[in-house]
Amino acid sequence: MFKGFADNYRHRLVRWVDGVRQRALLVVAASVLATLASFFYVTTHFSINTDTSDMLSPELEFRRHSRALSESFPQFSDNILIVIDGETPDLADDAALRFAERLRRTPELFGEVYDPAGDPFFRQNGLLYMDADELTALADRLAEAQPFLGVLWRDPSLVGLFRMLGLALDEAVKDDGSKGIPIERALNAIAGEVEAMNQGRFGQLSWRRLMTGEASVGPARRYIQIQPTLDFGSLAPAKQAMDAVRALAADMNIDNAHGLRLRMTGSAALADEELASVEEGMGLAGVVSLVLVIGLLMVGLKSGPMVWATLITLIMGLIWTAAFAIAALGQLNLISVAFAVLFIGLSVDFGIHFALRYKEDLDNFASHGAALRYAAAGVGGALGLSATAATIAFYSFLFTNYLGLAELGLIAGTGMFIALFANLTVLPALLTMVHPAPTPIGKEVRSAAVFSIAVKWPRSVIGVAIIAAIAAGALSSDVSFDFDPMNLRDPESESVATVIDMMSDSRTSPYTITVLTEDLPRALALAERLRDLDTVEDVETLNDYVPVGQTQKLETINEMALFLSPSLMSVGQPQQPGHQQKLDSFGAMFAKLEKIALTAAENDLQKSARRLLAAFMAIRDPSAEATVTELEHRLLDSLPGRLQMLKESLNAAPVAMADLPTSISARQVADDGRAKVTVYPKENLQQRQSLIRFVTDVRRVAPTATGAPVIIFEAGRAVIDSFVRAAGISVSCILVLLLIVFENLRRSILVFAMLSLAALWTVAASAVLSLPFNFANVIVLPLLFGLGVAGGIHFVMRDNAVHEHDGVMATSTPRAILFSALTTIGSFGSIALSGHPGTASMGMLLTIALVCTLVTTLLVLPAFLAISKGNK
Repeated sequence: MFKGFADNYRHRLVRWVDGVRQRALLVVAASVLATLASFFYVTTHFSINTDTSDMLSPELEFRRHSRALSESFPQFSDNILIVIDGETPDLADDAALRFAERLRRTPELFGEVYDPAGDPFFRQNGLLYMDADELTALADRLAEAQPFLGVLWRDPSLVGLFRMLGLALDEAVKDDGSKGIPIERALNAIAGEVEAMNQGRFGQLSWRRLMTGEASVGPARRYIQIQPTLDFGSLAPAKQAMDAVRALAADMNIDNAHGLRLRMTGSAALADEELASVEEGMGLAGVVSLVLVIGLLMVGLKSGPMVWATLITLIMGLIWTAAFAIAALGQLNLISVAFAVLFIGLSVDFGIHFALRYKEDLDNFASHGAALRYAAAGVGGALGLSATAATIAFYSFLFTNYLGLAELGLIAGTGMFIALFANLTVLPALLTMVHPAPTPIGKEVRSAAVFSIAVKWPRSVIGVAIIAAIAAGALSSDVSFDFDPMNLRDPESESVATVIDMMSDSRTSPYTITVLTEDLPRALALAERLRDLDTVEDVETLNDYVPVGQTQKLETINEMALFLSPSLMSVGQPQQPGHQQKLDSFGAMFAKLEKIALTAAENDLQKSARRLLAAFMAIRDPSAEATVTELEHRLLDSLPGRLQMLKESLNAAPVAMADLPTSISARQVADDGRAKVTVYPKENLQQRQSLIRFVTDVRRVAPTATGAPVIIFEAGRAVIDSFVRAAGISVSCILVLLLIVFENLRRSILVFAMLSLAALWTVAASAVLSLPFNFANVIVLPLLFGLGVAGGIHFVMRDNAVHEHDGVMATSTPRAILFSALTTIGSFGSIALSGHPGTASMGMLLTIALVCTLVTTLLVLPAFLAISKGNK
């Protein structure tokens, strides 16, 4: 039955190609017009959806929960998180306050600006959130420093500073048995800044660390969140806002030279930088792919006119496919943009098979028309079957919940028939116009005969293949699947590197679970249950923003206000001392330090005084006004902000839940009353088993939980389910196709077994090379069956036609299979050059799969066919 259909198909195909030959000029002209129209349509309608949340079906349960959270709290979606690191807390705080204020001036660009630590509520009531013992210790330190703080409040200049230090030194060296305040820490801190100035390094004295006794280790960090309007039709939705943030940071000297560093992360920044990485990688892949294809075509076809005819056909088909993609879907996504590289690699296969078969008959003295007809009759059927098999593989993704991949499947699957049409229409017309000259029969046609080893020693080849299969089976047990999409991003990009840095602290790690409850009472009850879980470190609700132990803390703060407020009362704008006054105060300070340094006592005070004295003595040109001004900036620039912050914090008042400002409550309780519960993990969720335990435990108590860990867990399951479903559809349909085509169970199973062997080797290579499967490269195995079967179909059909056991090796078919595979490998392999880890892993695994398929098709399959024909 199929034979009759195949004969009819070949007959119609021959007539079609011959008709194209007779109307070559008209066909080429119509193709050029169609290409120009398609190109115009693509360039005027092209858009790309960079929203990665649209990659999976919105009907999945975990996506509905995530969508419900986003709808209740839209301020958490599509954000840019600005991270400002400073060498000192003072630098970070001052920079963040100034930066947030500048951002708020442009709401149309930056949207809502949220600076948690800069919120007036926390500036006033921040002391209530300290531990009671820590607050008491701070009060004691400030009580000792009260007289000196008053001096600095009234005169925050170098004169005031040295006067304060002089008073402190006088108290420290009194011989009346009284205990002076510990001044050594301040002297050492000042000495460190003077030493930095002498060495030409940036530095600024941290008055916060001096006042609070914080350790002077490591940078301080502040976070600012903005929610700019994003254009998902753009290739870089957040680019305008991110560029503006960087420009503003440069204008405000927020850079390493000034002790600061600004970075951006958040969902919008991550998406933009990932797309830039993919775009850059795909651009490079496209260029490398085209160069490799041209080079391989030159080597394989040995004819310049045939190469250009094949390339022009390829480009036309690519443009037609792009036009179909935009017309059918409206826009591409981050996965479907890969259709271009897939098309280049696969469409050129059809051209190579047709061109080489045409060249084989042309070299055997057939006329141009006869050679085209023979090529259409000889490979037209196999090309149709190969296109069908590839389409099956691609279309199998349409029946999955992986929408991003389903769209790629629709484009690439349809593109296979567009490629088939182009190579059976445009290519014959172009060959007619360029009319390639025949070449002598010789090694060009038979160069693939190196694979004749398969028919000379078939049993040896089969034995080696079986041993390799057994070894691959053993190695495949170590294969793994990387469920974390963060590992698919470029770790060198700013947004990803920042997230990884933030993961060191569970309070800033994005790997937290969020539960949306009906109201606040239910949220509080759920929080208590979640706190009992072994995998949970902490749970946060709106109630946690109400400070505990307020009565005792307010008493301590009120006592602080009693002795500090008089010192921090406004006295008007102080008169700035002149340069000579500063020099005089510097000289007086120098004399006091010298006196202490020369005493016989060996103690911490003397060591600190000697260090500061040495630093002062090393100052170049200490009397120069520029030197004195720089010293003043280094030592006192951060002081006014700390004194003002201290003054504001003394106004703390009792805080009830109703007193919490909207900037806080709106992030915990939605307008409709639904409340949010945030759950922090105890373990490192970058470990797969830890993530599973955390998600499982929390969802046992709160089934509607969402957040990054849940999405990673469920998305992984959805993708694997999609992969299994697509693989099942692809494998089943291709097996049925083989049975229909060959009408021979043995040969159908044999071709299918070769694909299975290649798949097994690919899985083993993944384990050996520590190249785990992931969301990007999981498409490899279904594609292996759809794309790899083409070589088997071509080989078996030509073998059926030639009959002699080694006759097929003397034809153009092995050469066509070889160069088709090489061009596809070159095309897909170029993707491996991408700087985007996900894209690169897909290119690497596709390359491995195609190499394995090539080996089974040109070595193992011929060996089995030789055995079946009685070749020992």
